Amino acid sequence: MKLTKKNLEERRDRVYDAIVIGGGAGGLSAGIYLQRYRLSSLIIDKGKARSFWMQELHNYLGLPPDTPGRVLLKRGEQHYESVNGDMLNGYVEEVVDEGETFAVRVKVGRQNSIYPTFRAKYIIAASGIIDNLVPLEDMRNVFEYAGYNLHVCMVCDGYEMADKQCGFFAGSEASIEEMVFNLSWFTPYITIFTHGLFEVSEPLRQELREHGYRLVETPIKQFLGENHRMTGVELVDGTEIGLETGLISMGSTYHNTYLKNIPLEMKGGYLITDKMGRTSHPRIFAIGDLKVGLNQVVVAAGDGALAATQIWREIRRDRGPRRWEENLSASV
Repeated sequence: MKLTKKNLEERRDRVYDAIVIGGGAGGLSAGIYLQRYRLSSLIIDKGKARSFWMQELHNYLGLPPDTPGRVLLKRGEQHYESVNGDMLNGYVEEVVDEGETFAVRVKVGRQNSIYPTFRAKYIIAASGIIDNLVPLEDMRNVFEYAGYNLHVCMVCDGYEMADKQCGFFAGSEASIEEMVFNLSWFTPYITIFTHGLFEVSEPLRQELREHGYRLVETPIKQFLGENHRMTGVELVDGTEIGLETGLISMGSTYHNTYLKNIPLEMKGGYLITDKMGRTSHPRIFAIGDLKVGLNQVVVAAGDGALAATQIWREIRRDRGPRRWEENLSASV
């Protein structure tokens, strides 16, 4: 059921088997599996899934390579609704561990907001990350090309950048060291842009020169192109540099602050989990981009299936086998 300000009172006293925070590919997959296991679930989604603005999902098995991320999510939402899952558009502000249950406080509505609290036995954190983009004065200029031929994931889109003139937009020296030499597997025609955000050490400068990679430290004024196809950048000094594609590596924002009051084991910004997605808290699972692992839509969907299955196993064990009461009565 779609929950809104008008009908959510119907669910305020319900204790769900699991609340899934995030309605991206991982969260929807988890919700579908939970419902098909005949458990009760609520997906709370803030509407900003990373995959929503991906214009083409090139490497998802079985889908045409030009399938937009928003189409995948819409189909997933329809599937979840068809198995009678509850869904709420809202922003999770806090999760409180009450012992046997979790209290999840949600902000619903941007105007005249209300703050209901829902409860569940398990939490699946599936709220993901969002990539930091090149900070320009006119950010609409960035979004004009992001998700088209201006990419944020080398694993997803390295193939799309093969042997093209590629701009690498770095957020730190570490991102250059970590990504550029791997990017060269797909294309050696790399121009690195620092946007004037940090200094590059002399040893790294020398290594870049030895590989023929260009380093541009002058800040960018704007991206150039048309019809969502980026063709280069204009620097603040008026210089124009032609490009055919680009990869942004400026870090990410992790949407997990609602868990800040629960001590969980982490590595960097990622939550550490076991193979089923369980965090260091036995009833909190993390899936998709929030956990240590490969940030891919297909992986997130698999993570959702694993977490939901483990929750079902534990609830099934606790409730025990169902009895065929009529047959027991007949045999007496």
